Amino acid sequence: MDFQYIMNRRDFLKKAGVGTAALGLVACNPKKGSEIIAEAASNEVDGNVIQRYAGVGLLGYGCMRLDSHKDENGNDVFDQEKVNTMIDIAMAHGINYFDTAPAYLEGQSETLTANALEKYPRESYKIATKCSTQGLSGDEAEKTGREMFKQSFINFRTDYIDYYLMHSLSSRKDFENRFAGLIDMYVEERSKGHIRNLGFSFHGSREGFLSLMDLHEKYHWDFVQIQLNYVDWNRDAAFLYDELDKREIPIVIMEPLLGGRLSNVPAAIAEELKSRDPQSSIASWAFRFVASHPRIMTVLSGMSELEHLQDNIKTFSNFKPCSEEELDFLEGVGERIMKYPIIECTGCQYCMPCPYGIDIPGIFKFYNNEVNSGTYVNSKEQKDYARARRKYLAAYNKAIPTIRQADHCISCGRCAKRCPQHIFIPRQLKRIDDYLEKLKQDTLDV
Repeated sequence: MDFQYIMNRRDFLKKAGVGTAALGLVACNPKKGSEIIAEAASNEVDGNVIQRYAGVGLLGYGCMRLDSHKDENGNDVFDQEKVNTMIDIAMAHGINYFDTAPAYLEGQSETLTANALEKYPRESYKIATKCSTQGLSGDEAEKTGREMFKQSFINFRTDYIDYYLMHSLSSRKDFENRFAGLIDMYVEERSKGHIRNLGFSFHGSREGFLSLMDLHEKYHWDFVQIQLNYVDWNRDAAFLYDELDKREIPIVIMEPLLGGRLSNVPAAIAEELKSRDPQSSIASWAFRFVASHPRIMTVLSGMSELEHLQDNIKTFSNFKPCSEEELDFLEGVGERIMKYPIIECTGCQYCMPCPYGIDIPGIFKFYNNEVNSGTYVNSKEQKDYARARRKYLAAYNKAIPTIRQADHCISCGRCAKRCPQHIFIPRQLKRIDDYLEKLKQDTLDV
């Protein structure tokens, strides 16, 4: 592949005929970035994130959930200055692995991340990006994949990608459908140094994972990204970890907090975690569980707010591995959490946009938060039922605009095909809508 197309930021924007506003990167508030800087200066955190693999911070920055707001047309607008500041703080504390993808943030994640990193020496940070061809196959997947690969180099104004992933693989069959026409190119570009490490992110069954491991001898996976946390550990995560560990393949972790759910656990469990360690956050328990496993190279966290970044730096700069007793305790906590009637949505947004305008992740987040906080209305017999019913319905209408609520679902199934957690989304939306209708009609126990 010809890498003469690499250009600097100014030349790229000039040639494309666009500015940052056209890319959707305008700041929503011109004072916002400076306010963040001032807040950061007054709330400094000490220490640097530790490294387990040389040159890679154990805490990585997931760039799928960068902060945004809606403009008057309902479009997401991102504050580039805030992204710059967050990444500046991250870099200052040893967070140097940045995970993104062409599909993230409506196609803007790579550019937002690249703009924030541009001032730093290229060798001081690691870029991880992906070929996102989910739903495609054959010639269409190959054509799209080649264009996507080239565009990532343009977006980052670089001649090499540190970690390149085949995005969201589920099996060898999935690999052959989407990457049969691309894998030889990836291997060649790795031999030339344009890809420094080649791997994939995984969402699938144990059998599908083993079928991809069968290809390790042929392609030599340099790393693999999996979902691991203390809820998933006794389902498939421990199995995936062990298979990679015995092959000595470095592991990148996604969803250590299950899309934030493990920083917002049910109230009774939160109280128990706090009683064990009053000085540490609920989220730090989840991060410590994950990072205590020695084959893990970096743990990704989508840090959209300053307090998340500060807390995570605290956890990973003074990292304390879990004891065997703590690991066992957290596995038990995970089993208890699974018994709550929550929907296992991580807020990844892969299901979006819904063609009927439904805010799928927002609905699931609201429902889960109500269950976790104990404000879920489950019976007319519960204390203060009438007040709780009114409060729940009002909160739902405030959180989710009427035109984006669950009752607009027609069960087309488009979202379910894209869900990496394998949630049958239409069924869950109908369940929530039926529940809300009973609350509205005051027939909950009927």
